[in-house]
Amino acid sequence: MIHLEFIDRPHTTQTVPVVCMHCDSPTCAEVCPADAIKRSPDGVVQSARKPRCIACSNCVLACPFGVPKMMSDFELMMKCDMCYDRSSVGLKPMCASVCPSQALFFGTREELELSRPQSAPIDRFKFGNQTITTKVKMMAPRRAVPEHLDVTAAMEVHAPARTVRLEVLNGAG
Repeated sequence: MIHLEFIDRPHTTQTVPVVCMHCDSPTCAEVCPADAIKRSPDGVVQSARKPRCIACSNCVLACPFGVPKMMSDFELMMKCDMCYDRSSVGLKPMCASVCPSQALFFGTREELELSRPQSAPIDRFKFGNQTITTKVKMMAPRRAVPEHLDVTAAMEVHAPARTVRLEVLNGAG
């Protein structure tokens, strides 16, 4: 239940995985009028529970990371729940077990730090005046670790404009 976002689709096929950040205070759960989204004792924010979800999409609109997806065919919000059936018994989520580049990692903080000595984990994100702390960490260069990542500021960054010239044949020859 992760999805891939294209970085600069007109110019490259490069993507970045978008996973649930498993917030300490999940906004998606807080705005759910049916109390269908729960956070497990170990901090995993679950997909909506089918018997309770009323498919209102409040969670979809509220998530600052844009993770929950409303599956209209099922009338149910679905998202990454760290493959809870696997991770709750000590196995890695499927995405982390098959990721060839190790961009997605599942393990202890010590294992993470050993595998990425030049990076430091960030688990605080700023959206306007709101600071969100998460169970999931993003890695930043150790030499320039920010106190938090201002997500809305990053959204305003635009790729430089590119000009593409097309030679048009006018039939003359």
